Amino acid sequence: MDKEKLGELIMTSQESMYRVAKSLLRSDADCADAIQEAVVKAFASLHTLKNERYAKTWLTRILINECYAIMRQRKRLVPLEDISEQADSAAPDYSPLYRAVSELPEDMRLAVTLCYAEGYSIREIAQIEHTTESAIKNRLLRARARLREALEEEDI
Repeated sequence: MDKEKLGELIMTSQESMYRVAKSLLRSDADCADAIQEAVVKAFASLHTLKNERYAKTWLTRILINECYAIMRQRKRLVPLEDISEQADSAAPDYSPLYRAVSELPEDMRLAVTLCYAEGYSIREIAQIEHTTESAIKNRLLRARARLREALEEEDI
């Protein structure tokens, strides 16, 4: 894959990248930072892409790694209590489904986003997450059960 094709892939994947970043990070500014860093790293490490067919999966994995790096950095800088207080006071009014998904544990939230919002297969998600397909199936099963329970509580 050359740099032009990578640029095209990035342009067509902007919304997808934002949704993946938003599933891990709360702040839009952090999402933008993660996406920007992922794009820079993707161009810098384009030579490591072995199969062009998996370019989007490869790009998504780079983005997820950047999101985790930002999360680690934020953990060192700001106490967790301050973050939750800020999130509660400045939280916009999202749909009940969005709130329910955002309250899932990180591994389930990412699996749900990749599967249902981005359309990745179980196999692709397992490759992105460096885990087994059965682990992803279990995460999705538990996530659906939690979502069902949360949405029933809200009478939806």
